[in-house]
Amino acid sequence: MPVFRAVLFDFFGTLTRSVQRGAAHRSTAELLGCPVDALVDVLDRSYYQRASGRFGDAVATLRWVCAQAGVHPPESALRAAVASRRRAVRADTRLRDEAVPVLTALRAAGVRTGLVSDCTHELPEFLPQLAVAPLLDVRVFSVQLGRCKPDPALYLSACGPLGLSPGDCLYVGDGGSQELTGARRAGMTAVRLAAPDLAEHMVFNAEPAWDGPELGSLSDVLGWVDPVAVPA
Repeated sequence: MPVFRAVLFDFFGTLTRSVQRGAAHRSTAELLGCPVDALVDVLDRSYYQRASGRFGDAVATLRWVCAQAGVHPPESALRAAVASRRRAVRADTRLRDEAVPVLTALRAAGVRTGLVSDCTHELPEFLPQLAVAPLLDVRVFSVQLGRCKPDPALYLSACGPLGLSPGDCLYVGDGGSQELTGARRAGMTAVRLAAPDLAEHMVFNAEPAWDGPELGSLSDVLGWVDPVAVPA
């Protein structure tokens, strides 16, 4: 088995349990004066455009979403809805019980850790509040980079700050956004997290035909790495 010097993780569905839109999103729709179904329809079909930051900051993005849904709320409502949506996405986010222990064990073994996530504006805002935040050596967000998985730029952007090559890195994800194929094409070893709860996960552009290795639990990542010396 190769000695990996870093493990890079997807966020939603990997470090977190399965994600579904909860009831808190209704408050965002109400602030915007938009039917929930209309808002969700636009959010779903524009995910990759929004996750690549195409429409600007969070307020500008939500303004564009509203226009697509046929509503034009005032700026005060847009700003309130941005905060509401951040709270709603945060409410949907539940870290896996294994996330902190696994990240802690990797770092104790001298293995670097990182996050490579397709996401909209909310995750970079609330990630610092989560228990995994201080355990991540590098964080790459699609909305800040302007590209989404499986673009190799996301994976390579994580390697640079770590001072490592793609071959030094193990990538772990649930398979959304064709991320595993993307990581492999970027030169990394990729493994799919196939935890039972992911049957209910909200996912875009999945890769059900993935033919590579799989893990039944996030804790199984530890079986893929050997302790290595922390670089001087």
